[in-house]
Amino acid sequence: MHLLDNVIQPYAWGSRTALAELLGQPAPSATTQAELWMGAHPGGPSRVGRDGGGRTLLELIRSAPERELGEAVTRRFGAELPFLFKVLAAETPLSLQTHPSLAQAREGFARENAQGIPLSAPHRNYKDANHKPELTCALTPFEALCGFRRADETLALFDALGVAALEPLLAPLRASPDARGVSRMFEALMTFPPERRASLVAGVVDACLAGLERPGPFHAEWRQAARLGSLYPGDPGVVAALMLNLVRLRPGEAIYLPAGNLHAYLGGVAVELMANSDNVLRGGCTPKHVDVPELLRVLDFRCGPVDVLVPRPGEEGESVYPTPSEEFRLSRFQLRPGTVSRPVRRGPEILLCAEGSARLSLPGETLALPRGASVFVSAADGAYSLEGEGLVFRATAGL
Repeated sequence: MHLLDNVIQPYAWGSRTALAELLGQPAPSATTQAELWMGAHPGGPSRVGRDGGGRTLLELIRSAPERELGEAVTRRFGAELPFLFKVLAAETPLSLQTHPSLAQAREGFARENAQGIPLSAPHRNYKDANHKPELTCALTPFEALCGFRRADETLALFDALGVAALEPLLAPLRASPDARGVSRMFEALMTFPPERRASLVAGVVDACLAGLERPGPFHAEWRQAARLGSLYPGDPGVVAALMLNLVRLRPGEAIYLPAGNLHAYLGGVAVELMANSDNVLRGGCTPKHVDVPELLRVLDFRCGPVDVLVPRPGEEGESVYPTPSEEFRLSRFQLRPGTVSRPVRRGPEILLCAEGSARLSLPGETLALPRGASVFVSAADGAYSLEGEGLVFRATAGL
């Protein structure tokens, strides 16, 4: 097993306190700290400590994939760790975004390679050939936009706003209050004439601010739209955000985001577990590239409420967040003094101590995990025990 030295991604929307405090570093940090990456993604692989010789986890796995990953994972996914584990700290909202299916990622990656688009190009959509389903579990109160809400609720929200300029966009949704109407309204919004966007978005933001002065059921949605409008004036994503479910997670609650789900994280700290990919198609509220035709091709316009996941009790004190993903499985251990858990091995693992402290023991070796520490456990390491007082998250393959 190897302690991990992980990459911190300094994206602009990150926090200067959350990750620093988790890792026991001086806070506020010198720059924003948005994501702590634990894994073997080429864009930011962890380094392995102790006897790892300063290698990255990516190099360690590729040196002996069957030893590190196990036969079942290697047979299914090749010489690659199939998941990427993160801690995300959002001080300001992320862009509206979605992720492709596996077939879409493979086709898009091959197409952009054939076009000669560099991987680092700002207009590149596909950075790899993998899909990116993901599970997000709140460590603090966490807000997100996730999936299109029911069509009748969207109509009620916009009717309560009373913005006359929106009527041509709402017409297809009134005619077909279902996924088809949602798709047509979203397409009309994203292709709205650029010279008229600023006026439309400003009118919606002004109506949201005015709506907060009177009683109504949509104050939380209007407040977030006004916030996005102040950050991204004239961006059609501000209006699109009002078509999405606003989700508030309590610590320990999670949401699963399959391919095609339009979403944005608005604020809070969470752990994320996903397939090992960095493919993102953006839909607004960002200064980055937005490819509207490709976005429309990838999006899933099914509408309805979001399922909030809570962990299900498992064996040896483990609580599991159920998802259909083969690439990953997230679970947690709430450790208490005097109790010892002996998790059933599931191939390669990454463990993160999110609260308190823990001890991970193999025959002849014990590893201390203070808050913020993470460890890679090889498939070849065999059975181990886990004890202490704190909260430990466990990332494994979903096979």
